[in-house]
Amino acid sequence: MSDTLNRTSQPNIILINCDDLGYGDLACYGSRRNDTPHLDQLAATGMRFTDFYMASPVCSASRAAMLTGCYSQRIGFADYQVLFPGQAQGLNPKESTIARQLKLVGYDTKIVGKWHCGDQPEFLPTNHGFDEYFGIPFSNDMGRQVNRLESPPLPLMRNDEVIQQQPDQRGITERYVDESLQFLRRERKAPFFLYLAHMYVHVPLFVPKQFMETSRNGAYGGAVACIDWAMGMIEAELNRLGIKDDTLIIFTSDNGSRARDEGGSNAPFRGTKAQTWEGGQRVPCIMRWPGKIAAGMTCEGIASSIDLFATLAEIAGAPLPPDTTLDSISLVETLLKGKPTKRDVFAYYRGPNLEAVRKGDWKRHYFRDAQPLFELYNLRDDVGERNNVYENHPEIVAELDIEAEEIRQAFGDRRLDCTGAEVREIGVSAHPKPLTEYDETHPYMIAYYDLADMPTMAG
Repeated sequence: MSDTLNRTSQPNIILINCDDLGYGDLACYGSRRNDTPHLDQLAATGMRFTDFYMASPVCSASRAAMLTGCYSQRIGFADYQVLFPGQAQGLNPKESTIARQLKLVGYDTKIVGKWHCGDQPEFLPTNHGFDEYFGIPFSNDMGRQVNRLESPPLPLMRNDEVIQQQPDQRGITERYVDESLQFLRRERKAPFFLYLAHMYVHVPLFVPKQFMETSRNGAYGGAVACIDWAMGMIEAELNRLGIKDDTLIIFTSDNGSRARDEGGSNAPFRGTKAQTWEGGQRVPCIMRWPGKIAAGMTCEGIASSIDLFATLAEIAGAPLPPDTTLDSISLVETLLKGKPTKRDVFAYYRGPNLEAVRKGDWKRHYFRDAQPLFELYNLRDDVGERNNVYENHPEIVAELDIEAEEIRQAFGDRRLDCTGAEVREIGVSAHPKPLTEYDETHPYMIAYYDLADMPTMAG
């Protein structure tokens, strides 16, 4: 245990992960279209990260990586970046998760919201260290639709049971918040770990009327406002319970915005979700722990969601899993002492292919859209990746090429027929089947929607 903590008790931990929220979608990250007063206040009283990365530019691989402290390629997700209802693959139960490590040192653990690491029984959250689960186990567009009649109804689950099919998504975030607050209110002697994985701002956008009425950015702005409202409700409850100072909050997003004219923004970066430009993987991240993390801090060092595993384990006094290779690097000294982050290299994978590598301020692109690349950018001088200086810095290119080769040897690179030596197997269910089947007489069935006609919804 690090002597930088000097704590007498373990903190409560709340990890909030949004869906497709872009770097430029919060006012504290430069948005002029969305109002986020509660999140702005969180940033003002904590640490705001400017160079925080998800390990994948898409959802399932991103979430699995964050929970395990490993690049998604290491844990077998190279070919399974997005999991679908009834799919055989999922997060291998042999993998350690943040929740499982925190359970070892007495934490009560709960996930509310989107899981998306496999919907077969052996892959559900309650088999990965979470005491409880309430939420939709994959993306909110994966239910039955007029133009997708082969899809099973969208399930809302409690633990391992489907309690509702095709729920009204306009009320889902309110239900998620209520479920979270009920968890916070319980009388307990142990600390808690709450993982709130929002539905927003994944499309289609089902936005309650009250948030639409005040939005300056259509349904997207209303969805962002609902995320901010949720933060305000949690903050108010922590204050009411007198446990704000005992609680570490982490707020982030699973990847960049789609930025397809719905209202989302990855500014000032280039690229979108599913791409390895900065806009696909560099996301907002705010951490606050009153009395431990100094207020109003900005961290400009390289950090990643995979670093949360080692960070939270150190803070909670939890062991790291024995005989298991991780990619996680603790951020404790950055958070508590303001020291630079220890991560100097970051690998940008899209599925099984290494597309780019960052070392320090330099980023080298190798591959995109089936084409080899010779691109080099200085991210401090050119955060939008517009000025290719490959020809001007052969020594930097050579240095990054060495890093890239080491990464390929570990995780592979299919375009070069390179097989990684450190890849573990993804979980595979022997008899996969969807959680739900369409039945128009089902008492919990609500009419399915037409995604083609209504990409965003409000009301």
